[in-house]
This record gives sequence, structure tokens and C-alpha cells, in this order.
Amino acid sequence: MSVTVRVPAKVNVQLAVGAARADGFHDLANVFLAVGLYDEVTVTPADELRVTCAGPDAGQVPLDVTNLAARAALALAERYGRAADVHLHIAKDIPVAGGMAGGSADGAGALVACDALWGTGASRDELLEICAELGSDVPFSLVGGAALGTGRGERLTALEVGGAFHWVFAMAERGLSTPAVFREFDRLAEGRDIPDPVASRDLLDALAKGDADALAATLSNELQPAALSLFPELADTLAAGRAAGALATLVSGSGPTTAHLARDAASAAKIAEALTASGTCRSVRLASGPAPGATVIEGGGR
Repeated sequence: MSVTVRVPAKVNVQLAVGAARADGFHDLANVFLAVGLYDEVTVTPADELRVTCAGPDAGQVPLDVTNLAARAALALAERYGRAADVHLHIAKDIPVAGGMAGGSADGAGALVACDALWGTGASRDELLEICAELGSDVPFSLVGGAALGTGRGERLTALEVGGAFHWVFAMAERGLSTPAVFREFDRLAEGRDIPDPVASRDLLDALAKGDADALAATLSNELQPAALSLFPELADTLAAGRAAGALATLVSGSGPTTAHLARDAASAAKIAEALTASGTCRSVRLASGPAPGATVIEGGGR
């Protein structure tokens, strides 16, 4: 018996960052939008905990207990007093180290899959509590749709979305470390007063109305200067997207994937073609959002 769970990528349509806290984290106003690029996590009973991975850049995915999928299985097993004797297989389609929460998606997917396989009957709140322990983006990977994340991003408030938003994602030639980007944010912010992060009312209204032009006018990412400082070539990709007709462009999360908002599916296809021809990125992907969170697509509890 096995259970397979599909989990979406995310783009941050707003990422406001506060000053570093005593624990090293930063308070955030993080507006997440789940998009239709997915990893699938399949959990099968085994003699011991094992992780495998296949798909683009699978060689960059850790296969030991540092993998968030493995940590999720161990956390749920510990809570319910059982051994985490499962084989976790990740079919990877979300970019690795790309600022689109691929690792967090795998953690949420493994948690939901193990819960279904073991029939633990954990409540939604319990699963979200474990997600928050695993990482700041993991709770959103569980719920999907659109949400405002506060605290370090783990405290979620669901948001209304009035229509589909079309995106082109440009994958960079190399990855960026999220901790390194936050360290660079702190370096660039040294000596400045950092205001408390607040979600943009205009942006939330644009999401609720499904208005791509209004969303384009309000997109923001306060980690973008730090990402560009560490990876200056990303500016060329952003410029190529704007030249190709994107309504707005930004670095997704901590990067290095760049997100290009299109008016509609036809415009997205043209932007993708132009970005591919520009030579400023490794590959491009098209996706729309919002997308559902972690969903069992095969198997079930017992």
C-alpha cells in the first residue's frame, strides 16, 4: 500500500521583511500564492526510513534526515509513538533552491501522506503545528491557495482570490541559499531603521478582484535587493521579462527564480518564448495560480 500527495510551488507576491529578531529570524508580511507547478511525494511502508528523488535537479536534493520530507515523517511518527519506517519518493518538478518552496512542499506532502498511510487522524491544526516546526514556508505548502503569512511566515490567514493569475518563471543557472540572502539583507540594512512589515491593502484588494494590472502595480519583494547583490545577473532576466511584455517582474522569495506576471495565458506564452531566446536564464516554466495545497491523489488511510 502507498499514498501519493501532490503539493504546489509558491510565488511571493509581497514579501515585507522586518529587522532581525533575537532568534535570528525576521518578522515577515509574506503574501503567498500557490501556483501549478507540483512535486509528488509517495510514501510506502519499508523496513527503515529511506528517501529517493527523481526529476529535474534531483541530484541536488538531500536524501538523508536533513530532507524536510524525512523530518516530517519523523515528527509525525514521534508524535504518535511509532517508527517512521517508510520509503519516501519525491517526484520533483518544483525548481530546487529556486525560491519557490520546493523543499517545504516536500515536507508538507510527506506529512499528509504519512498521516493518510498510518491513519493517525491528526487534525488540521496538529498538521499545521508540525509544519511550523519544520519551517516557515511549510504551513502554506499544506494549505495552498493564497494566504498572508506573519511571524516568520508560519502564521497564516487565508486570502480571497478573484481569478487566475498567469506567470512565467525563469530558472537561473545556479541556486541561492535562503540564509545567505537574509544575511545579505541584514548587511544592506545595517544602520537603517527597518519598519515593521505590513501587508499592502492595495495588493490584497488586487488579489481579491483577480485584477492582474492592479496586482502588477503592487508586487514587491524586500529580499530582492539582497538577491540581486549576490546574483547580479538576475537583473538581466527581470529586464528581459519586462521587455517581452510582462506586467511586472520580481525575484520569487529569496530567489534565484524570477517571476513574470502576464495579462493572460497567450501573453505568458509569448513572454516565455522571449525569455528562452534572451539567453538570460536556464529554462522557463508557465503556471497559473491559485493552486490547491497538499492533496492526496492516490491511496488512503487504514
